[in-house]
Amino acid sequence: MMHRRFVLAALPLASLLVAAAPRKRVAPPPAPPPLPQVTAVERVALVTEAGTIELELDGAHAPISTANFLRYVDARRFDGITFYRAMHLAWGDQPNGLLQGGLRDPRRLFPPIAHEPTSQTGLSHVAGAISMARNAPGTATADFSIMLSDLTSLDANPASSDPEAQAGYAVFGKVTAGMDVVRKIWDSPISQTLGEGSMRGQMLEAPVKILTARRLPPPTPIEQVERVPAAKPTAR
Repeated sequence: MMHRRFVLAALPLASLLVAAAPRKRVAPPPAPPPLPQVTAVERVALVTEAGTIELELDGAHAPISTANFLRYVDARRFDGITFYRAMHLAWGDQPNGLLQGGLRDPRRLFPPIAHEPTSQTGLSHVAGAISMARNAPGTATADFSIMLSDLTSLDANPASSDPEAQAGYAVFGKVTAGMDVVRKIWDSPISQTLGEGSMRGQMLEAPVKILTARRLPPPTPIEQVERVPAAKPTAR
C-alpha cells in the first residue's frame, strides 16, 4: 500500500519534469554553397530522355547567371528536373517560340540572383540562346528557357515606358549541339488544360526529364579559334 501511494504521489512531479524539459531544437537549413568562380566559356551537357543538349555559357558577359546555373549543376539539383513548357507562336517563321525547364520544388532552390539585362551584357535572345526565367527582375533561381527562334523582344529595352520591357530577360549562353533535341521536346504534345494564366495551353502533357546535368571540359584551342569570326576582306 505504501509503495502504491509513493507511485501515485510521484506522478505530478514526473509530469512537471516532462513539461519543463527543453524543446528539441530544429537545426537551421544548411547555408547554400557560394556561387562558383567562372571562366569566360563554361560548357554543360544536359542528358535528357530525348537526347543530349550541349550548352556554352558566357561567363565573360553574364557571370552571375552563368555561376548560378553551374551552382545547380555542381550540386546535382538539375538531375531529374524537367522541360515542362513549350511556347508556340503562330506568327513568323517556324519553329517560333521557346522551351522552358527548371526546378519546380521550392525546397531545393538557392536564393535568387541579381538580374543581368541584355543591355548590360550585350547578349540577345536569338535562336539557340538560353535565358533565365523569372517573375520580377532579381527573382530568377533555377528555371531557364531556350529560344527556338529569334525573340529579341525579350531583350532589355531601356527606352521603353514599360518596366518589364526595360528590364527584359537575362541571356547567359547558347546551345552548341542538340538543337534537334530541343525541337523534338518542343514538338511534344501540349496539354490544353494544364498551366495558369498566360501559360495555360503551353504546358507539355508529359514533361521531359533531364536525367543528368554535368560540366564538360573547356573548349580546346582549335574550338576556340573556330569561334572567332573571320575578318571581313578589305576593299581594294
